[in-house]
Amino acid sequence: VGLHNCGFWRPKSLLDAARFTLSFNSWHRKTHQDSRALWKHEAVQKYLETLSKEYQQVIHLLNADSINDFEQRTLRRRCADLSPIAAAFQEIKEAEREVQELEAMCRELDSRDEKQLLELALEEKETLDKKINMLCRKLFQLLVPKEKYDRSHVILEVTAGRTTGGDICQQFTKEMFEMYQNYADYKHWTFDIVNYMPAEIGGLHHAAAHISGDDVYRHLKYEGGTHRVQRIPETGLSSRMQRIHTGTMSVIVLPQPEEVDVKVDPKDLRIDTFRAKGAGGQHVNKTDSAVRIVHLPTGLAVECQQERSQQMNKEIALRTLRAKLYQQIIEKQLSQEQSARKLQLGTRAQSERIRTYNFTQDRVTDHRISYDARNIKEILSGKEALDKLINRLLEFAEIEAVTEYLENLQALEGGGC
Repeated sequence: VGLHNCGFWRPKSLLDAARFTLSFNSWHRKTHQDSRALWKHEAVQKYLETLSKEYQQVIHLLNADSINDFEQRTLRRRCADLSPIAAAFQEIKEAEREVQELEAMCRELDSRDEKQLLELALEEKETLDKKINMLCRKLFQLLVPKEKYDRSHVILEVTAGRTTGGDICQQFTKEMFEMYQNYADYKHWTFDIVNYMPAEIGGLHHAAAHISGDDVYRHLKYEGGTHRVQRIPETGLSSRMQRIHTGTMSVIVLPQPEEVDVKVDPKDLRIDTFRAKGAGGQHVNKTDSAVRIVHLPTGLAVECQQERSQQMNKEIALRTLRAKLYQQIIEKQLSQEQSARKLQLGTRAQSERIRTYNFTQDRVTDHRISYDARNIKEILSGKEALDKLINRLLEFAEIEAVTEYLENLQALEGGGC
């Protein structure tokens, strides 16, 4: 429970418990920092010490007999919030003390007879370092407020860009769609294709899928944006001349909570039916099972042609349309709530180039965090390498949120009320 100097009372949030004036000017935001580096910052240490002390005070108050039922409920909620943070904080401190003891022991182990003991100590130190890195990441995950839509299922759309020799974009779009399909399998999610428009030469113009499972939006929310490919085509004049072509494709990730409360007036819809295209069995091009729905007030259009039943395609298309309309509401909220964010990630940056896949150099570069990863084939396989890249983005965003909060706290302290 906190009493602010502006004269009003309110419960403290996790990121609203300390005031200090240490400058973050030395913190180089442009350079990627991991959780361990942020942990060592003096302002962060002071902040966590404050939370740890508050946790002890809350425990003490809960054991007192002088508090009423309302205060007890409030303190119990606060205790539940602070308990995992205080535990992680103390666990990191203890692990660091063990590392210091090992380092001191290693400095004293010089003789040949103690070589084996030195190797064991170094192995133990490496294990402790990994443990501390993991605990630091866990700690900052606890500090950063959970986003409202992180646990939602998603609609993921891919669209080929336009460039000279558009086949390179279409082929890359197909590879990207398959990458996300494989990633869904890797994460044990369900991947249901709702629209698929293949290109004549074997690539892909556009596709959409509904992905459901645990924390899908949390992992995919930073994939939205323009992805660039640089490669030498496998056929044609450019392949013989070893000329590199550049193309793009775009990814859109729409969170889709189980209950999307968006009212759509049937009078605002234009529903067209047409024959499905591409792979799909004998019914393709024989029945008008595919459905296109246009939302007249906004101009939003969605298609579904994956099911044999026109009615099923219509239901899926309506669900996708509601998700897109819902996304407009979300983007408006994000622009209001996070307008000061310095790292442009996710839905508000979908028109910007976020990542480059350079096949000639076998390198993937994420421009938002200046991070390079090797082995494009491993990343496009949609397994461990892609998961590592996505987790690097998540970690950076978490650190950015904590750093921004501490900067804002400093500004608040300097400006008063």
